[in-house]
Amino acid sequence: MASAPRNGAAPEYTVGAVADRIGVPTSTLRSWTQRYSIGPRAHRPGQHRLYTETDIAALERMVALIRRGASPASAADAVRQALPGNLPASVMIDADALDAVVDAAERLDTATLVTLIDRTLQGQGVVATWNHLCRPAFQVVEKRQHIDGGCVDIEHALSWAVSTSLARVDQTQTSITSAHVLLACTPGEFHSLPLEALRAALSAQGVAVPMIGPDVPTDAVRDALNRTKAASAVLWSHTRSTADPVALDLAGRGERIYAAGPGWDAAHLPSGVIAIDDLDDALIRLSSKPTRF
Repeated sequence: MASAPRNGAAPEYTVGAVADRIGVPTSTLRSWTQRYSIGPRAHRPGQHRLYTETDIAALERMVALIRRGASPASAADAVRQALPGNLPASVMIDADALDAVVDAAERLDTATLVTLIDRTLQGQGVVATWNHLCRPAFQVVEKRQHIDGGCVDIEHALSWAVSTSLARVDQTQTSITSAHVLLACTPGEFHSLPLEALRAALSAQGVAVPMIGPDVPTDAVRDALNRTKAASAVLWSHTRSTADPVALDLAGRGERIYAAGPGWDAAHLPSGVIAIDDLDDALIRLSSKPTRF
């Protein structure tokens, strides 16, 4: 729905109206504004962010590039080059919230960690929380591991808290017998937290998401696809050692197979398998809203 024009100005649109129009979740649109500065360019402080036709045209261009295989980051770069003023990318991170999470993790205060992450999830949603709070917190801890050594206990406490908070995100009410997408880690892969973030983000969008967790044998994934009748499957690999293309051989009812995670970066993907770059990319490709891929 367009807002009433101000003094004859061009109409402006809410984020929900733009999401319906171009077939992209509202959480993804907000994330693109935060991460890439692709969004409402004439935002007035204290007022709702409203999109102009020019803003929407830029978003449609970005979606078109992604559907042709570009990553969200490279698509945003291309779109920004065409914008007046050539805006730089921006990543908005609440430094105070990040410091509080890292401090709680270092104290192994998991109760406070869960409270902080829950609060951000409720206020900002899954995508913003994952991209701008959880991932940066892990990066801080990992950097300290390299400098000071140790910190494995801190990383585990943070992982547990993030996993706990993501699991609190409301599950979709859609029955898994008509699931849209199945999530699983490849055999030998135990790093499942990014898939948990994807499950939570998709569930918040109303997409039925059975997740069968880490270290899943290929036969078990195939059985799960048959059992749930899922239309697609995402196979996560964090390292090259778990990125075996054999795990992607899931031919059955014509399901669409996606390879996600950095483990696949150097792998030769089988024909028809689609690489997923990040959480934003995954939400576009797996959203329950009709798309024109």
